[in-house]
Amino acid sequence: MNNIDRSLDMAANIKGAFAVAIVDFDSGMTLGSRGGSPEFDLDVAAPGNSEVVRTKLEVMQKLGLRENIEDILITLDSQYHLIRIIRGTDEQLFFYLVLNRAQANLAMARRDLRVIEQQFAMSSPQGAPQQAGQAFFPAQQR
Repeated sequence: MNNIDRSLDMAANIKGAFAVAIVDFDSGMTLGSRGGSPEFDLDVAAPGNSEVVRTKLEVMQKLGLRENIEDILITLDSQYHLIRIIRGTDEQLFFYLVLNRAQANLAMARRDLRVIEQQFAMSSPQGAPQQAGQAFFPAQQR
């Protein structure tokens, strides 16, 4: 089992998880996913959130904020959408986790996803951990 599959399986087991994907936010390509439904198409939702990540990074850069995005939370009536950028790799990836709001514990889900992200980065063959305090900005400007 590769690193992507292992991480997706772990994230899919977070309490209340409805869907999870790993997405390249530069291209919008989904590298793998678990869950979803006919009413919730991960092939549409996951790449669409690439725009959210790219836009937030651009705004941060324009504001001169030299900080990392820990996660981005979108709350809906019945769902939490959690976007967590994967740091420590050479690729521009994020986890996209959709939680059933009635079943999930948001604090625990954030903690669990952070641990999964750290394990993913440490297992990544091309990745080297970023230095503490180093800001993350995409290499390509739009």
